[in-house]
Amino acid sequence: MRFIHDPYATTFGGFSKVTNFFRAALRPPESPIHTRTPQDPSLPPQSDEEPGFELITCGVELGPKPDVTRGPPLDKWEEFLDSEGRVTCPEKIKELVFRGGITHSLRKEVWKFLLGFYPWNSTAKEREDILRVKTDEYFRMKVQWKSVSEEQEMRNSLLRGYRSLIERDVNRTDRHNTFFSGNDNPGLTLLHDVLMTYCMYNFDLGYVQGMSDLLSPILFVTQNEVEAGLCFSFLQHQNFEESQEAMKQQLLQLSILLKALDPELCDFLDSQDSGSLCFCFRWLLIWFKREFSFEDILTLWEVLWTRLPCENFHLLIACSILESQREELIGSNHDFNTILKHINELTMKLDLQTVLRGAEAIYLQLFLCKELPVMVKQVLGLYVPPSSEEESPDSQASETQRLLSQSQEGAAASNPACGPSYP
Repeated sequence: MRFIHDPYATTFGGFSKVTNFFRAALRPPESPIHTRTPQDPSLPPQSDEEPGFELITCGVELGPKPDVTRGPPLDKWEEFLDSEGRVTCPEKIKELVFRGGITHSLRKEVWKFLLGFYPWNSTAKEREDILRVKTDEYFRMKVQWKSVSEEQEMRNSLLRGYRSLIERDVNRTDRHNTFFSGNDNPGLTLLHDVLMTYCMYNFDLGYVQGMSDLLSPILFVTQNEVEAGLCFSFLQHQNFEESQEAMKQQLLQLSILLKALDPELCDFLDSQDSGSLCFCFRWLLIWFKREFSFEDILTLWEVLWTRLPCENFHLLIACSILESQREELIGSNHDFNTILKHINELTMKLDLQTVLRGAEAIYLQLFLCKELPVMVKQVLGLYVPPSSEEESPDSQASETQRLLSQSQEGAAASNPACGPSYP
């Protein structure tokens, strides 16, 4: 219940006491525990504390990061539609969006496809039917909470609690944005109503602090309660589940990537009781919403929604940010509290395009590594079971070269012609 009411404070407070959580999770049930103190460098490094990580830190040589260029935003839409309104080259559109984002005037339409509300192969007529059916469903959900009397709500502690949390968070969400600023703003009313309706749609999960941060950009782009609510329902909300399994998994995966990319930084964080990377919790919970400007978040999210070049690209975004801060972290010898403070103070100080270039360069660097550990491949979605590996080394080399060429020629991605997409 403490997490439901305030996940930030609960998690930051809790993780400081369970820094060894991930070590325990990775250790086989009966493995011995060997302690290591940073004050005694004569002790040998642990080999069984983090099974699998020794394969990452020993003998894996990553080559140089390839140069990465960004492209212009997607600024054409109609030419990608056939006579029935069907998208003809969805993979090309995703590639263009990944490379440069979307011009604001097209976001209202393209976001519905990226979020899965509209199938890419649907016709204009089919989309009208989908919207009509979903609109009816939305208002049936809305009527459910709108029709609850005060007396009924007094006997429903969950609904009463959800409403209280929503009203509190709505009043402090993106108030600097003109769409949500001022008193009695209709944008705030829409934000409140969509969140209340979502509670009825997914009552077991209900409302958790942070959801308003995810909804506000969608509402700002769509300018429509129903479309915003429907798109919001298509988001993956596992981050907010009370078990926190999704968040634990993501922090673990981030740790695996960072071990491969920068063992020295990982060792330093371990020595300062920060090896769990809990200071990245907010980044992953609400997809960097507090770290970048509102406009930058629109671009970042649409890039992430393409799911290119891999499902966990948001973890590479985190790695890119940490890489940019490594000298500050290690050089200043921060402890647990000052590391958390430094990371939190990065808000609005990061350049999005630099971070995106860094994240893609990291992906290509790992992709090109011939001896990449299986654990890293699994995080990136590159692992293929040996029995399923049908490609020859020559074909894999050819694919790698094509990938590099695409990255280096990203600025040319404004060409609307259909072509090969990012794998």
